[in-house]
Amino acid sequence: MTHTPGISRRTVLGALAATGLAPVLPARAMMHGGGHGRHLVVVELFTSQGCNACPPADAFMLELAKRPDILALTYNVDYWDYLGWRDTLGSPDFTRRQQRYAKARGDSLVYTPQMIINGRHHVIGNKRKEVLRLIEEEKKVGDCRHVALNLTDENGMLQVRTGPAPDKLKGREATLWIATAMKEVKVEIEKGENRGKELMYCNVVRKIVPAAMWKGRETSVSLPRSELFVNGARTCAALLQLDEHGPIIGAARLGM
Repeated sequence: MTHTPGISRRTVLGALAATGLAPVLPARAMMHGGGHGRHLVVVELFTSQGCNACPPADAFMLELAKRPDILALTYNVDYWDYLGWRDTLGSPDFTRRQQRYAKARGDSLVYTPQMIINGRHHVIGNKRKEVLRLIEEEKKVGDCRHVALNLTDENGMLQVRTGPAPDKLKGREATLWIATAMKEVKVEIEKGENRGKELMYCNVVRKIVPAAMWKGRETSVSLPRSELFVNGARTCAALLQLDEHGPIIGAARLGM
């Protein structure tokens, strides 16, 4: 299938199954997380092994993931599987996350390759100049709407600690997401639009779950590592996101 100007769009049906939130525990001493005390710009790529416009965006993500100021996360969607190649990393959970972003924005723009910058902007993932422009834009305005996060692995438990809300976020609530990932994955494509290609992916999300609600106060959450590090995942990230799929106001990573 041919992707016109790097985009293929599909309205993806299905609703995210209801999941419980972990209890919020009393706060401990705060440490700033991710990027050595600096806020991280989160770049989420929705991609597919069955999309011939995606490999340039996948390669671009490898570059972005090396930057200390960026948290890069890759989600393989499943809605191109019918074209002849079943994405070996794809999941309907990631398709639903992409659709929920579109719903939160109030549009139906679900396509590959799609990058979401800090939960605020969407852009074709192989448009380098536009992606880099949006990253710089987020860096300039990010400090006033950034919540400090710290993510650690302590005795088999993931510990996430959040800071208090800055003035611009007083009275807002957010969802704390935990995503576990594989740092690098190489895949040989045998069928479909990318047949014969060997594709490399970075920070490939294998599971993402809501862990707690944040209500503007310093909080601490403990989660069992064994229940999150599945399907080959060895690294993880924490995202603090207004509502469920709104702007990302805090991020931290471990092993990425």
